[in-house]
Amino acid sequence: MSAETRFILIAAMDVDPAYEDLFNEVYDGEHVPYLLTVPGVRSVTRYKGVPAEIAIADGTQPLPTASPVYTAIYELDSPDVLKSREWAHAVEAGRWASEVRPHTRNRHHAVYEKTFAAIEET
Repeated sequence: MSAETRFILIAAMDVDPAYEDLFNEVYDGEHVPYLLTVPGVRSVTRYKGVPAEIAIADGTQPLPTASPVYTAIYELDSPDVLKSREWAHAVEAGRWASEVRPHTRNRHHAVYEKTFAAIEET
């Protein structure tokens, strides 16, 4: 993420397994490009949850299975971007609204303001 970005939107969801290929195709190929045209949207990064363990004390413990499985992080200039006419148009554009969104569930959205950042120096 950019050191200058103050706000992020986290959008997380699950998708019906039968629609997972379509979900990824449309998200990456249509949904993200439309949202990147919205003034104030700086970047979009997508993630998929994976099994993992964490070291604690003298051993490791499995982390809970990611739920929702898919997460996207949107870097924003301001939370007001999400109320804009351009955002409202972009989230309905293409196949996302009609062919993909109906097959998603367990959807969560939240906005965060940056309070601290540390960057590794190379």
